[in-house]
Amino acid sequence: MRLLNPPGVHRAQEDTELLVECLGREPLGPGDAVLDLGTGTGAVALAAAGTGARVTAVDVSRRALATAWLNSALNRCRIRLLHGDLLEPVRGRRFDLVVSNPPYVPAAEETLPVRGIARAWDAGHDGRALLERICRQAPRVLAPGGVLLVVHSSLCGVGETRARLERAGLATEVVARRSIPFGPVMSGRAAWLEAQGLVAPGERTEELVVVRGVRKR
Repeated sequence: MRLLNPPGVHRAQEDTELLVECLGREPLGPGDAVLDLGTGTGAVALAAAGTGARVTAVDVSRRALATAWLNSALNRCRIRLLHGDLLEPVRGRRFDLVVSNPPYVPAAEETLPVRGIARAWDAGHDGRALLERICRQAPRVLAPGGVLLVVHSSLCGVGETRARLERAGLATEVVARRSIPFGPVMSGRAAWLEAQGLVAPGERTEELVVVRGVRKR
């Protein structure tokens, strides 16, 4: 896959790679409907489109959507791109698979940014501002037997994600874990993360986790 990464659009990193690996284990094919929430460069959406599935990708950033469109053309894949806030643009539709790599980095500011590239990672004090909404809303758009795959840092509470999804009627499991060094954003917040008790003193790694939820048939 070839991806353009223009300024202002968060590039695909280890969390995207881990999510794509998990997506590759799902039995997708022509006729299956896939939704990518917060598509960014479109990397996950393009991986899904490569299976022949019908893919819809949503992002609040018009620059990200333009990038995803360019990348779809570059890779000769067809995806439907919609501008909007999470599930608002697809209200009333049902999907066989929903995937998301949402913003999940804990931030000193509780108010989410409304512009700029920080929208791709800032997620409130506990990193769950977007995760909470996905856990609440995504199960509603899953078809019977449909699957949700969401990736985030273990700093944000894997147990909380699973508990929220299970209360929404999904059966959940952790299907992938990967420890990685802090990137530039996390490194720049290391002292604050330590002060909040989110990481131990001197700790400079985090664990990425993919949670899989299945809606009962």
